[in-house]
Amino acid sequence: MENRNLKKFPAFDFAQGELLLVNKPLNWTSFDVVSKIRNSFKPLKLKVGHAGTLDPLATGLLIICTGKLTKKIDEYQAQEKEYTGTFCLGAITPSYDLETDIQQTFTIDHLTKDLIFKTSRQFLGMINQVPPPHSAVKVAGERLYMKARRGETFEAKTRLVTISEFEITRIEFPEVDFRVVCSKGTYIRSLIYDFGKALQNGAYLSKLKRTRSGTFHTDQAYGVMELTNHIRSLKDCHVVQS
Repeated sequence: MENRNLKKFPAFDFAQGELLLVNKPLNWTSFDVVSKIRNSFKPLKLKVGHAGTLDPLATGLLIICTGKLTKKIDEYQAQEKEYTGTFCLGAITPSYDLETDIQQTFTIDHLTKDLIFKTSRQFLGMINQVPPPHSAVKVAGERLYMKARRGETFEAKTRLVTISEFEITRIEFPEVDFRVVCSKGTYIRSLIYDFGKALQNGAYLSKLKRTRSGTFHTDQAYGVMELTNHIRSLKDCHVVQS
C-alpha cells in the first residue's frame, strides 16, 4: 500500500513497495537521505530510491520509494511541485545560491515593489530555462558541478518548463519571499537568477523548501531519524518483510 501513516500502520511490506515521505534536512543531499534509510534495513538488502532531487541547501518534501515501488519513481517525479523560499537582490553567485561566494554586486536603489510584482508575471507559463552551472545535469557524460569545481565553463541545453504560479509573498529589500508552483525539471535557482537579469540587476537564492509534490505535502512527511528509528524498531520486532 502507498502513503500509509507510520503511527497508524506499524507493519510495512517494504519489499513489495512503500512510499515514504521525508522532510529533508538542510545540508543533506538527497542521496544522504536514501542511504540513511537503506542502511536502516540492514542486513536486509532492499531497493530504495527518491523521486526528485533536492539540492543540499534546500529542505522539504522528498518522496522515497522502496522495493517494487521504485519502478514508479519516474511517475512520482513527473508530478507538479510547489516551493517556498527567499532570494536576495543586488548580487549574484556562481551557483545561483549560497553554495558559493558572491561574485558581483549591484545597486538596488532603483528597484521598487511594483517592479518586483510586475517582473514575476513575466515568468508565468512555459519558459525556457538553462540549468545552473553548479547542477547535477550531465554534459559530455559528466555532472556540471564537477566541471564548475575545476573552473571549466560549460552550459547545459535550454529546457522548456512550466511555471503555473509565481507569488511574491514578502518584500523587505534586499530580501524577497516567494511561492512557486512548477513542472518537473524546473530549477528554482535558475528562475531566481533569470529574475535578477529581468530586473537588469542580480539575484541569488538564499532559502528554499519543497512544500508539495503532486498530492503529497510536507505536513505528511517524517523526519529522517524519526523514520529510520521506526524502521529499525519494526525490524527488531520482526515485522519488516523482506
